[in-house]
Amino acid sequence: MITKITYLNNTYTIDLSKSLDISIPLIASKKNPNAWYIDAPKIEPVEDDGWIAKVSEGASINFNNIQFNPHAHGTHTECYGHISEEFYSINKALKQFFFLAEVITVAPESYGKGDFVISKKQIEKALKGAKPQAIVIRTIPNTAEKRSKQYSHTNWPYLLEDAALYLREIGTEHLLVDMPSVDKEKDDGDLLAHRAFWNYPKAPRKTATITEFIYVKNDIKDGTYFLNLQMASFVNDASPSKPVLYEVL
Repeated sequence: MITKITYLNNTYTIDLSKSLDISIPLIASKKNPNAWYIDAPKIEPVEDDGWIAKVSEGASINFNNIQFNPHAHGTHTECYGHISEEFYSINKALKQFFFLAEVITVAPESYGKGDFVISKKQIEKALKGAKPQAIVIRTIPNTAEKRSKQYSHTNWPYLLEDAALYLREIGTEHLLVDMPSVDKEKDDGDLLAHRAFWNYPKAPRKTATITEFIYVKNDIKDGTYFLNLQMASFVNDASPSKPVLYEVL
């Protein structure tokens, strides 16, 4: 369905029938992507006094409990409440769900002893002067393994503090990455990129979000898209989410 959207005083044309889902679905399996040293998610039928809530076991319904961690088990969107002493919910932070976004592809650079990073210089070059409300960062190599990788103890690539600060300075409100975190896996709790992007603790950007653990297929070209950032209504610092892109025609 072709439709026109007026956004920030400009009119754009998109095809709502051609959505590009960049989320990773959660499955109860070791094949689910994982980080932060915890077990795989569980989706199991309720059991009560011998009754199993599963149609194949004789019940009239399927009625499952789900146990997972949004930060560790796949695509999720978080707010500054993730790093603050005071409680702040993503459900309160995100009130708008459509944004103009730039998709960029970056090859993390070698840094220090065994690290790979994304720098301000790389992001600035890829954006070519654009100052998007949302940015989607795809790292290369970009293999389908990202959809099932076990990331614990792998020292994944991360954003340098200057990269996150740059995005904040140009007004980017929503940062999406295909890594488990924008920060180094083991950084002694410094969380420099999180803090720089959210401007925490000085003056927290309460409506800014970070979405991690996305997967952007190789056939999605770099460029401008409309982003529909969907999430579950969790009263928590983070929620599982489903970012969807629409190509601007």
